[in-house]
Amino acid sequence: MTRRANGEGSVSERKDGRWEGAAYVLLADGTYARRRVYGRTRQEASRRLTEIVSRSQGGLPADATEWTVERFLTYWLDQVVKPTRKPKTYEGYELVARVHLIPALGRKRLHRLTAADVRLFVKRVESAKPPPSTRLVQQVHAVLRNALQAAVREELIGRNVASLVQVASPSYDVNRGLTVAQARKLLAVSRDNRLHALYVLAVYLGLRRGELLGLQWRDVDLDAGLVEVRSSLQRVGGELRAVTPKTRSSRRTVPLIGLCGEALGEHRAAQDAERAAAGLAWLDTGYVFTTGAGTPIEPANLRRSWYPLRDAAGLGPVRLHDLRHTCVSLLLDLGAPPHVVREIVGHADLSVTMMIYAHASQEDKRTALGRLDDRLR
Repeated sequence: MTRRANGEGSVSERKDGRWEGAAYVLLADGTYARRRVYGRTRQEASRRLTEIVSRSQGGLPADATEWTVERFLTYWLDQVVKPTRKPKTYEGYELVARVHLIPALGRKRLHRLTAADVRLFVKRVESAKPPPSTRLVQQVHAVLRNALQAAVREELIGRNVASLVQVASPSYDVNRGLTVAQARKLLAVSRDNRLHALYVLAVYLGLRRGELLGLQWRDVDLDAGLVEVRSSLQRVGGELRAVTPKTRSSRRTVPLIGLCGEALGEHRAAQDAERAAAGLAWLDTGYVFTTGAGTPIEPANLRRSWYPLRDAAGLGPVRLHDLRHTCVSLLLDLGAPPHVVREIVGHADLSVTMMIYAHASQEDKRTALGRLDDRLR
């Protein structure tokens, strides 16, 4: 045995001819435990031992050799994701971990997970039957990458091997939304619908579905002509909950101009009449848009109102979310500054606002090329 200075561990030759180094080092939980390293020569074992001892003396814990991928994913979801992320995000991460990551990678030692392991795992996901969407593959990879990055931050592993593996990015079809004529037709068709004001706000202000259904009367000031977007209605854990908006920039205050204020004023009067007619059966929840009993509207059920209106207006397979894109495109068409449009609709980044507008119609392209033709002739 080759003795080293106190605290530096020891190096000895094994019966199989390899060399072994051992020392007490710092672990991730703050305790110390004896860890061993190996080498084909004494110098190699001594070098590896010096590395882990130096890390320990510098306050960096040794790799968590006792952690499996499943154990860390469980810890990460409960201690990191759940307290800091939105409930819907936690549900999505937990589902991916339970269905995809743990069955395939759960038994592997966290510190021994390699880029090759991740690459083979991604290929197995891609080759599943029926074939998964590109978006699903990206989501599975993203959850693993985010989890391993947390392990790096907590110094359980030295690097994030999932970040070394590339997956295909999904392509999205972005619809610019409705034309001016189509938007007018929709608002005319919805005039007698009890949720007419909801569609007005969707077209004029570009509110998301959850933001519309999460709007409460305390957020609306008809006298000042302002509406504050500060919550989003989502189904989380089997119950409807008002959560904070999607991003920090999603929380915003927007003016109520023209038809917006008029439609909300009429909607409040109609809701008061519904409350009076329902009597004790009415549940006063404070939401602007409710069922006939005053309860919040299930987000998935809004399509029962949207689809008939869409068909009556002759809009084809237009999504409710496309009304948000309509707001962006029409405002930019009118010359509104992009940064103002971004603040109205609550995009996190200006590039998102401009990406929607970039999907120009064939008529827009024809007009632009016609102007170029006029200039060059």
